[in-house]
Amino acid sequence: MDLEDKPVRVLYSFALKLGGGRINTTAWEQVKGIAAAGASVLVFSGVAPGRLPQGVTVRPTLARGKLRISYKLVGRLRAYAWHDYVVSRRLERMTGQIDVIHCWPIGSRRTLETAARLGIPTVYERPNAHTAFAYDAVQQECRRLGVSMPEQHEHAYNRSILRIENEEYRRADRLLCPSDFVAKTFLDRGFSPNNLARHHYGFDENIYYPAEGERDASKSLTMLFVGGCAPRKGLHFALEAWRNSSASKHGTFTVVGGFVPGYAEKLSDLLRDPSVRVLGHRTDVPALMRASDVLILPSIEEGSALVTYEARGSGCVLLVSDASGAVCKDMENALVHRVGDIATLTEHITLLDQNRPLLKKLRAASLSTVKEISWTAAGATLFEVYRKLISETSKSARNMS
Repeated sequence: MDLEDKPVRVLYSFALKLGGGRINTTAWEQVKGIAAAGASVLVFSGVAPGRLPQGVTVRPTLARGKLRISYKLVGRLRAYAWHDYVVSRRLERMTGQIDVIHCWPIGSRRTLETAARLGIPTVYERPNAHTAFAYDAVQQECRRLGVSMPEQHEHAYNRSILRIENEEYRRADRLLCPSDFVAKTFLDRGFSPNNLARHHYGFDENIYYPAEGERDASKSLTMLFVGGCAPRKGLHFALEAWRNSSASKHGTFTVVGGFVPGYAEKLSDLLRDPSVRVLGHRTDVPALMRASDVLILPSIEEGSALVTYEARGSGCVLLVSDASGAVCKDMENALVHRVGDIATLTEHITLLDQNRPLLKKLRAASLSTVKEISWTAAGATLFEVYRKLISETSKSARNMS
């Protein structure tokens, strides 16, 4: 049997619970996607989800029956370390049963070491830029604004996490980069292109879909921001550019998400603009997207923000920074500006406000290719990454024998 015809046996290691938002959603959708693409998937997750995709086996590492290890009680790093220990021990007894291992950050060092000793190729998810780059970028912007990140915030500088992840980076065969921006942050730190593999994330087509019919070009521009309201996401850039644009005179800018302490106070003058609506946390984001012309995300660093996939699926035109990790092309199906370039961002908002034929053209072009960025497509892409790595590892092993 040729390698291409053999089933791909994947061990997917994720220290949290599949499903439930943010990276949990990413992990859940990846597992579903690779299973649909034909992989045989064994998941080691901290807690087993309530339901499973067909063809997927889940073995919890931080729970037995109704008993669970509390992440809050023992601390995140200890919980992740225990998960990693359990996976690595179980892996010792699975020689010949696994073709590739998919790991996530912070809880993978032992697993990666064991896999290397057993000759099993590994991929390592990078849901964000290189952590050192991310910490530096956030710290610099916070200092510029005079805002401090909460100590436990995931983007507050943490020496222990940085040390752990740097060790994991070195041990993985491939770092899975969901955007060219993420890949560049690793290349800039001396990683070889051969150590990086490009894939992408996706959106649920059953939840995020465009409104029926044509948009009314006579209506005022509606712009939407969705995400954690923190300096990292660049909301301050968006608000300033909006105020300076023609759209603020008659349009509406809706902000969805919670603010980190002190950030809203810094932006109070901009947030009080009568054209700005601040809604806080919402559960009707898909409907808000369908009702909006534009999704704005001027991030200073990202992995590949899920909200950009979801917005495209809902019919929004993306207005994003070149650090947002969005899957789009400037002036083809979106408008892209350099990080922190408020002047260009202002021009882009004004352009979409005053040139409705361009807005319509960008929207149509974006919607014409959304099938390529669904979670189903993402699963197929990831499956091919696995197969390529398995083939390369097998060829290398044959050459050494």
